[in-house]
Amino acid sequence: MLKTSRSLNLLQPFPLKFKNFPTIQTQPFSSFSSLLDLCTKPQLIQQVHARFILHGLHQNPLLSSKLIDCYANLGHLNLSQQIFASINDPDSVVRNAFLRSLSKFGESKKALLVYQEMVMKCMYPDECTYPFVLNSCSHLSAVEYGKKVHGHVVKLGFDDYDLVSSALSAMYRRCGDFGNLQEVVEGEAVNDLGYWNSLIFEAYQNGNAGESFGVFKRMRMERTKPDSVTVINLLRSTVVLKSLKAGKVIHCLVVVGYLFENLSVNTALLSMYSKLGSLEHARLLFEKMPERDCVVWNIMISAYSQNGYPKESMELLIQMRRCGVRADLFTSIPAISSIAELKCLEWGKQMHAHVIRNGLDYQVSVHNSLIDMYCKSNQLEAAQKVFVSVKDKTVVSWSSMIKGYISHERSHDALTLFNNMKLEGFKVDSVTIINVLPACVNIGALEQVKYLHGFSVKSGLNSTSSLNSALLISYAKCGCIDMARKLFDEEELDCKDVITWNSMISAYSKHGEWPQCFELYNKMKQSGLKADGVTFLGLLTACVNSGLVRKGWECLKEMRESYGYQPNQEHYGCMVDLLGRAGRISEAEELIRTMPFKPDARVWGPLLSACKMHSETGVVAVFAAEKLVSMEPKNAGNYILLSNIYAAAGKWDGVAKMRSFLRDSGLKKTPGCSWLEINGQVHEFRVADRSHPNSVDIYTILGNLELEVMEARHQRLELVSGQTTHCML
Repeated sequence: MLKTSRSLNLLQPFPLKFKNFPTIQTQPFSSFSSLLDLCTKPQLIQQVHARFILHGLHQNPLLSSKLIDCYANLGHLNLSQQIFASINDPDSVVRNAFLRSLSKFGESKKALLVYQEMVMKCMYPDECTYPFVLNSCSHLSAVEYGKKVHGHVVKLGFDDYDLVSSALSAMYRRCGDFGNLQEVVEGEAVNDLGYWNSLIFEAYQNGNAGESFGVFKRMRMERTKPDSVTVINLLRSTVVLKSLKAGKVIHCLVVVGYLFENLSVNTALLSMYSKLGSLEHARLLFEKMPERDCVVWNIMISAYSQNGYPKESMELLIQMRRCGVRADLFTSIPAISSIAELKCLEWGKQMHAHVIRNGLDYQVSVHNSLIDMYCKSNQLEAAQKVFVSVKDKTVVSWSSMIKGYISHERSHDALTLFNNMKLEGFKVDSVTIINVLPACVNIGALEQVKYLHGFSVKSGLNSTSSLNSALLISYAKCGCIDMARKLFDEEELDCKDVITWNSMISAYSKHGEWPQCFELYNKMKQSGLKADGVTFLGLLTACVNSGLVRKGWECLKEMRESYGYQPNQEHYGCMVDLLGRAGRISEAEELIRTMPFKPDARVWGPLLSACKMHSETGVVAVFAAEKLVSMEPKNAGNYILLSNIYAAAGKWDGVAKMRSFLRDSGLKKTPGCSWLEINGQVHEFRVADRSHPNSVDIYTILGNLELEVMEARHQRLELVSGQTTHCML
C-alpha cells in the first residue's frame, strides 16, 4: 500500500535505523510532549524532534503521533508523511494520527488506503478518527465503501458517539443516500437544535428541499423547538418547491413561536411571498413589519418590478426616500428596470445621476440596466454612450446593446456589434443568439440564420428549448418552413413546451397551411399540454389566411368555453379581419360592438382594410378611418387610406383636407423595402432607389426585362387577334 512512499528521498531527514543510538527510552517523554504543544513554528518542532532522536524516542508511538499532528497542523503534511514512513511497524496510534492528517489535507484516497491497511492488520481507528474516514468517503462520493465503514462502526459500538453519528449523517447526505441517512437520524435521540438546523440547511443546499421538511418533522417528534434559523432555512426550501401553501404553514409557525418580531425572519417571509408571486400577502406583511431596513424595501421594490407593476415599484421607491432609507445598488437595478417599462426618460436621467453621485456605478449590472432603459426610452445614442463607457463589459452588456439596435430597426448595426463581440473574445451564450436572430430575419439573411444555427450546435447551446424555438421562428420567417418543421420534429416530445408548439403552429399559419396548424393543435392536446392565448391567435391567423370563417368562430368559442380564456384585442382583430375579407362587414361591425372592452387600432385597422377591399365607402368606413386616425395621429398610412375612401365616395373636400394635412404636418408614408441575399450578402432595395453601387446594371437589366415582357405581350395579342379573324372568316 503506502510502501512506495517510503523512498530514500522522502526519508532522508529521518533514517529508518539508528545504529548508534539506543532504541530504549532513557528519559521520560512527557516533557517532550509538553514542549511540542508550545511549538508554533516548524523550526522549533524540528529542534524537539532532533532531541527525540538523540534520546532514542524516534520509535515511540505516542510521541511520533504527536509529531505527525504537529507538523500537519502547521501545514507540513510532507514532514508528517516522512515521520510515518520512518517508523518500523507503526501501531494504531500512529496510523490514526497519519490518517487524520491525510483527511484534513484532502488526501482522501490515501486516507482510505491507510484505513484499508489498518483493517487488514486488524487495527481499527478510534472514535476520534472514524469521522475523518467517513469524511474521506464523503469527499470521494464513495457511498458503497462508506457503508462498509458504517458496518465497522456499528460492530465496534462507535455509532453511539455524536461525532461519529454526525459524520455518518453528513456522508450519506452528501452522497445523496437519504434512505440510510434517515435510518441514522431516526436511530438517534438528538435534542441539539444546531444539529437539526445543519441537517435542514444541508438538505436544502444539496437540492433536496423536500427532505428538509422530512428532517423538520423528525425534529418536532424529538420535541425540539425551532428557532429563527430553522424557519429561514425552511422558507428557502419552500421557494425551491414553489409551494405557497408550505410557506403559509411556516408563517403560522412564526406567529405561534413568537418569531414575528425578528427582522431576519420577516425578511425571509417577505422574500418567500415575493418570489412565489404572492404580492398581496407580501405587501400586507411589509406594511405590518415593525422594522424595515434597506433590504426589506429592496425586496418589495424588486417584487413589483419583476411581476409587471413598474408604477407601484416607483411609488414604493419614493416612499422609501421619504422614510429616510438610503437607496443602494440593489435598489437601483429594479428601479431602472421599472423606469424602462414606464419609458419615463426624466426619471431615468435622475436615477442615472443618483447612481453616479453615490458611486453605485462600479457594478456592470447597473450599466447593463441603464443600456436597456435608454434603449426602451428611444434614446439609442445615450445607450451607446453608456455601452462605450463600460470598461469591464459582460455578455449581458453586448446582448443589451444588440437588442437595442434591433428594437430601433438597425439590424446591420446589431450584426456588426455581434461580430465585434466575437472578435473581442467574448463567449456567446444562448440569450445573445436569441437576441441577434431577429436582426437576421429583418434583413432576410437566411445564411446568417444557418450560421447561427451551426454555431449553436457546435457550442452545445442547442439543448435549450427557448433557442430552438427562436431558430424555428427565424427559419419560418425566412420562408424555410421545412427546416423549421425539422427542428420541431427533432426535439423530443417531453421537451416540447407550449412555446415550441405555438411557434410551429404560428409558422404554418403565416404560410397559409391551415391543415398542418390544426393537426399540430390536436397533437398538442393529445400530449397533455394546455393551449394558451397565443395558440388560438395562431389558429385564428391560419383561418384568416385561408378564409375559414366557420372554423374561426369555432376557435373563438372553444377558447372561451373549453379553456376559459377571454379573447384580447389581437384575437378580435383576427376575427374582424377574417369576416372583413369574406365580405361580412356587417358581422364584423356587430362583433366590434359586442366587445367587452374598447377596441383599439388592431381592431379598427382590419375593418378599414376590409372596407377598402370591398369598395365599402359608407358610414362604417369613414367611422373606422376616423377612429384609426384619432388613435394613431402620426401614422401617415391611415390618412392616405382615409383619403382613398373619401375619393371613392366622391367626398373631394375630405380628400383635399387629408392631403393638405399631410403636406402641412410633414408626415410621409414609410416606403416599403425588399432584401435579396446573394452569396451570404444582403442587398436592400426601395422604390426608385438608386443608392446601390450596381444600380446602373440593375436598372439596365430591368429595362431589358420590361422590353421582353412588352414584346411577348404584343406577340400574344397579335396571335389572339389572328385567331379571332380566322374564326370570323
